[in-house]
Formats: sequence, structure tokens, C-alpha cells
Amino acid sequence: MAFPIPSHLPRRAPPQDVSSSILNKIDAATNESLNAALASSWIQELNDTIYVTKKRIHERIHEDLPQFEQQLESAKSVQTRLQSLTSEVDGLSDKLSRPETGLIPTLINTLTEHATLTQENTDANVLHDCLSHLLRCRTKLESLDSLVNAGKLPDAVAACKEMEVLLTDVPPPLVHSDVLVDLKNKFCYAKARTEDQLSEAYTRIIFVSPDSFIVRPSVQVRQAETILELPDLLSSLSEQSLANHLNILRRDLMTNYVDRILQEDISITISSNEISCVHSSRKNKIDSLSNVFSFLSTHLFPSLPQSQRVQFPRSLCKPLSLSVLNNLLMPSLPSSFRKLPPFLDLVRHAVEFEEKFIIGILGGDQHDNSIHNWADGVAGHYERQRRLQILDAARTLIVSPRNKHEVLTVEVELQTESRQATVVPVQADDNPPAGDEDAWGFDNRKGEAEGEVEELESNGNGWEFDDEIDVESDEGKPENGDQEDDPGDAWGWNDEDQSSEDVPEETAWDDPWGDIPADDPAPPAPSLTSHEAADTSAKTVNRGKTSVNGNSPTSSQKTAARNVPNKPPEKRPPKLTLTETYLVSGQVMEILKIVENVLNEGVELAASNIFPPSKSPIGNLLLQTAPSVVDLYKALYPVVFSGELKTTLDAPVRFSNDCLYLKQELERIDAGAVKDRMQESQHRLEILGNSWLDDTIEHHRQSVDEIIRDGAVGFTFTGDQDRYDECEAALNKVLQDTKRLAQRWKGILTKSKYYMAIGSVTEAVLSRVLEDILALPDIPEVESRRLAELCRILHALEGLFFENSEQPSFVVAYAPSWLKYSYLSELLEASMADITYLFEEGALVDFEVDELVRVVRALFADTSLRTITINKLLQGHPSRSDP
Repeated sequence: MAFPIPSHLPRRAPPQDVSSSILNKIDAATNESLNAALASSWIQELNDTIYVTKKRIHERIHEDLPQFEQQLESAKSVQTRLQSLTSEVDGLSDKLSRPETGLIPTLINTLTEHATLTQENTDANVLHDCLSHLLRCRTKLESLDSLVNAGKLPDAVAACKEMEVLLTDVPPPLVHSDVLVDLKNKFCYAKARTEDQLSEAYTRIIFVSPDSFIVRPSVQVRQAETILELPDLLSSLSEQSLANHLNILRRDLMTNYVDRILQEDISITISSNEISCVHSSRKNKIDSLSNVFSFLSTHLFPSLPQSQRVQFPRSLCKPLSLSVLNNLLMPSLPSSFRKLPPFLDLVRHAVEFEEKFIIGILGGDQHDNSIHNWADGVAGHYERQRRLQILDAARTLIVSPRNKHEVLTVEVELQTESRQATVVPVQADDNPPAGDEDAWGFDNRKGEAEGEVEELESNGNGWEFDDEIDVESDEGKPENGDQEDDPGDAWGWNDEDQSSEDVPEETAWDDPWGDIPADDPAPPAPSLTSHEAADTSAKTVNRGKTSVNGNSPTSSQKTAARNVPNKPPEKRPPKLTLTETYLVSGQVMEILKIVENVLNEGVELAASNIFPPSKSPIGNLLLQTAPSVVDLYKALYPVVFSGELKTTLDAPVRFSNDCLYLKQELERIDAGAVKDRMQESQHRLEILGNSWLDDTIEHHRQSVDEIIRDGAVGFTFTGDQDRYDECEAALNKVLQDTKRLAQRWKGILTKSKYYMAIGSVTEAVLSRVLEDILALPDIPEVESRRLAELCRILHALEGLFFENSEQPSFVVAYAPSWLKYSYLSELLEASMADITYLFEEGALVDFEVDELVRVVRALFADTSLRTITINKLLQGHPSRSDP
């Protein structure tokens, strides 16, 4: 369906030609307007248009009639010539293409006959060339077979080369021919046979085995009478075959006549053309190598082909140098100084061997003389090997189990100044006497002043070890370090006292009470802020060893005390020598011995001038090994025995003793050039030993603190029986653990360190109990009695600070809170009047005022008397000048 064109769009211009105009009119006509008249008008219009067109053409022709006629004649002439040319072309085509007489068929026949003749001639020439080449190949192959059969292998090798040329430059028609394939197969067989005979002759002319090495000048070919000379044989081998044989020869030479000679005791015997190996005790291995390569330079190297005459000997240089270094010089590095002279002679011979044979005969590079370079640094090589050997021996010693080593007792002489010293025993009398006497057993303030604990001050020289140490094995002591049946024997407490006539005029211990001590004096009180003991001079002795008079080694240090008048303050008190002992392991003694031996060896090496001068000082590296042994011990022992150090009670303190003993012994050793490093190692040993002891003590302090904290839970509600049982169990456990710890440490540490360590743990227990009880806001009467009972459980710890029953306890010197703790148990059951009296007498000076106030408020109800007492307490402790 046609789409109607909108009226506003522009219309197409009407066509100019008549046909289009009529067609448009026909298109515009409708069924109503179309009729015969309209169609007749359209036909008439067409006829008119045709007539007009013809008229215009006629007029156009007549306007230039001569030119029109000329063009018409030209067209007719062209048509005539075209017809004539067509007939002539048809005649020429007939002459050329006629089958019998035409030019082209005749020419083709002639050319075909010529090509046939040419091909026949070419085939004849190719056949002639192929047959001629095959004839030459057959003749040469027959000649090759005859040479191989006759054993003329060098000529056969030359014939093989000519045959290879013939088989390579073959005429093209023979490239894929069967006859050429057959010739190649026969040639390959002949060539392989030649090479096999050459290889077989090589194996007989050059024979290498672990027992003999033969180089013959000539050899007879098998199944022939031909004699082959060694140079001709080697020259006849192909490059690949010769290279393979020489590689195998080099391998066998290095294995059987270089490495084996250097590694085993073998003697070399040389005949005219043979080297024989026999086992012997001959030690000059460089001479044996020299004989081998002299033999090679005479019998083998001159016979090599020109291509291998330089290359093969030079290929032996590097393996030979490395073998001399790795199999002779390095393994022969001595392990002691006295073995150095023969080793240096060996090094000198090796350098001469390198110059004469490796560089001279084999043609090695003069700038790559590895043996000479190694020999220049032989001092460093020796020191490095000794360092490795020493450190490996030290490592083996350190990681070995402790029970493989003896445990030694070291005796320490502690120099102190004598003072009047007394120890105030803790009063345990619950019934104070009446009258003017102190209800708690205290005299007046003057008596209190006389009863204070005096500490023995150590001499300024510190603890120093004597120059001579007597080391003897501890055969009577168990390896685990536990105490024997009588703990007093470990420190010589049970030794007999000296007779009264041995007492000096001025004794070291002036007893103000006029009593003669039955045993050793109490150990000096240490500084409570440090666990370090003063330096001492030590002698290692066997535990339990006695002198000829039956007394222990420490009995000579004991003196009986007697009353002497007080000396003026300006007079210096006499020196007192106390003897203490502690345990060290035999392992650390062996380490000390290693260090001393290393230093002695380093000094001896530096002073010997046995090595040629070098850039670095000789012996310095070996001297540096001494502090390295100590550093290895410090680094390795805590790691290897970490489990034992964590689980065993005495292992940490033993390790601390070992470190401190090793440090003190190293101080007396002259370290020479490594003095600074040795001092640094000593300082670190001291830090390590003290830190292990401090950390161990702190660990046990925290352990007892946790037991009381978790078990007693602040000592609250002790009126309840279950809570009381829990608190009692916690304190009993702390008591047992502390006693067990003291039993394990006793005899291992010195007296001063032992009491300091146990005192520190005891102080932690007392401080925790004091802190918890003093923090209670309210203490009923029932709980106060039970708390007092709980406090008295720990009074058994005082027994750890007795040396015998005749001496008073010196617990206060090592546990400063002991008096405060002792009074706490009394305060819990005391009346208000008792507390006031004790405060006025100055017996409660260990308590802070606020602590006393809290105790009073917790124990007593809020009354006027409590208020008066608290006000008096808040005024502060009474001074000594108060009446």
C-alpha cells in the first residue's frame, strides 16, 4: 500500500522527456478519467514527438552534408579493409597450423628429436660418472680392508679419511641409491674395526691399575705382525676417542697415583716403562708424586699429539693442586705445637713440587699457584683448625651430662674485721615477769642497744683466688648434690673445737656475754639489697677431707672466744679469717684447664717464630679462642640444660657457682693480648652467675607468694573452720617448700649466700603474711586467735638460721621482718594495755604508725580507750631520749 505523500513536502519536478511525461500522465489517470479519448491523445502526442525528432535529425544532416558524406565513406572503407584482413589472417593461420606441412608442427617435431638425443647423451655421462665414482669407492674400500687386515692402522686411518671424502662428495644420482648405502655400511664396519683395534692397542700400550702403571713405547697389533709406536698410535686415534681415553687416563691417574698416594702409605717403584705401587711406611709422599710425574714427562707427554701435548698436562694442574691441599696438607695440619716443624717441612716440599712440576712441567699458570698461596697463610690455617678443634672439644664437654663430671668443693677464705657482735634471740616467753622488768624479756634501752645485731664487714680486698689451687675429686659426695646424712659436715660445722691453749690473746669473736662459742661463728650478715658476695681466694678440696690431725680443713680457722675488754674506737680491730665452702662442677674445672692451655699455646706459638712473617699477628687467632670457649659455655649450657635448670632446685645455683668460680679463676690468668676480651667475658660471667642466683631466688619468692596468695586468700574469714584449714595448709606448704629448698641449697652455696638466699625467701613469706593480715579491716576475737596460731606455724623457719643449739638464731640479720612478724602474732592476742606498753618501750619500732593504728582498729571495738590509744600512736614512736 502506497504511503500518501504529505502535501507540504516539495514535489519532484516534472520530467523533460516525452516518455516520462506520458508515463506520469498515465500514472495520474484514475479509473474514472481514463477513456479512449485520453489514450488517443497520449498516442498522438508520441507520434508528434517522433516526427519532431526525425525532422531535427534530417535538419542536422543537411546543415553539414559534405562532412556527413565523408564520414559515411570512411566507415564503408574501414568495413572493406576489415573483411580483407580477416581473410589474410585465416590464410596465415592455415599455413602455420596445418598438421602435416605447417610451420609449428614441423618445428615441434624437430625440437622433440633434439631433446631426446640430448637426454640420451646426459644419461650416458651421468652413468659414466656414477660408475667411475663407484669404482673408486670400491677400490679404496678394498684397500682399506687390506690395510686393516694387515694391521697397518695409521695407513688405515688415512684411508678412512679419503674414503669419507669419497662417500661425502658423491654424484647426486647416487645419494639415495642402494649401492651407496651398501658401500657406507661396509665403510662403517671397516672404520669401526680400525677404531676397535686402535683402542685395543691403546689399552695394551698404556695400562693403568691400582698396582701398576705401564707406558710401553710400542705394541704389536693383534692378529698381525705390524708394530705400532706410541706416538703413531695416539696420532691415529680420532679426536673424540683420544679425548675420551685421556679423560679416563686423567681420572685413573688422579685416583690411583695422586689421591691414593697422598691418602695412603704407598711406596713407588719405577722401572724402564712401569710404575709399581706397594704398601709401606714411607712418609715422603711428595717425593712419590714427583717420581710419578717425572715418569709421565719422560714416557707419555712427548708422545701426545700436537693438539693434546699442551692441553692434557695443563688439565692436570688444578686437580693436582687441589688434591695436594685437600688430601695432604689440610689433613696433616697438626693438633699440637710440637708437631709443627715436620709439618712445615712438608709444606716447603709441597711448594717446591708446585714450582717444579705443576708450573714447570705441566705448564700451569704462574699466577695461580694455590699451594704457594696456601703455604703463605699456613699460620692462619693452623690457628683456625686449632680453634675449631678446641671449640668442638669444649662443646662436647659442655653438652655432656653433668653426672659424668666430679663435683668439687671450693674453700673460700673471707677476710673480715672483728667486732663485738651479738644476736638477739626472739623472745618466746608468754609470761612476762612482774615488777620493773620488761614484760617481753627486754632490759632497758641500754640493753636493747647491746642486743642489736652487728654485721661483719668484709675487707676491701674482696674475694680473691690464691695463685695455687688444690683440686681433688669429691668421691664422698653424691653426684646430685643432695645433702649427706649430717648437713653440718658439708661446711665443717661438726669439727672439734680447738683446745683452750690455742686461743689467741685477742680473739676474732669478742662475746659480750663471756660465753665461748661451741662452733663456728655466725656468718656475716650480707647487704640485703644485693646477692653478690665479696670476692674471696678459694681452694678446691674434697668434701669431707680431713687433715693429718683428724680435723677438717676448716678447723684451723676456728677460734674459741673469751671475754676481752672493749678496745678504744681508734684502735683497728684484728682481722678475722672465716672459711666458707661451696660446690662447683668438675666440668667448669676442665673448661678452665682448656682456657689455660689455649692461652699457653697461643703465647708459645707467638714467641716461637716458627712461621714466616704475615700481615696478621701470629697466635692472635688462637688467643682469641680462649674467651670464645668461655662465651661458648655461657651461650650453650643454659640452652642444653634448660629443662634441668627449670625443674631441679639445685641446678640453677650450681650453674651460678660455676659461672662465678670460672670468673674468679680467670682473673688470676694473664690473658695477654686478649685481656680486654677476657675481662669482658669475666664481667659477663659475673653478671650471668649473679643474675641466675637472683632470678632463682626471685622465682622461689614469687612461688611462696603465690601459694600464700592463692591458698590463704588474704587470711579472711579464718573463723570458719574450712577457711582456717585452707590457710593452715598454705602456710604448711610454704614451710615445707622452704625447708626443702634450704636442704637442697645447703652445702652448694657459701654460708653467706645460703643464708642470704634462704633469708630472702623467708622475707618474702613473712612480708606477704604481714601485708595480708595488716590489711584486714576487722579482726574478731576468734579470728585473732586463729591468725596468731597461723603465724606461729612459720616460727619453725627460725630453725633454718641455727648452726647449733648453743648459738642464738641470726634470722633477723637475713630476714629483717622477723621481729615485726614475731610481734604480730603477739599483738593479735595482746590487750590494749600490752600494746600501749610495748609501743612506749619502743618494742614496736618495726611497725609503721598507720599499721599499728589499723591493727588497733581491727582488733578492738570503737571505745574511748581505743581512741586514746590511737591518738597516742599517732604521735609517733618514742625517741631514745624520752624518759
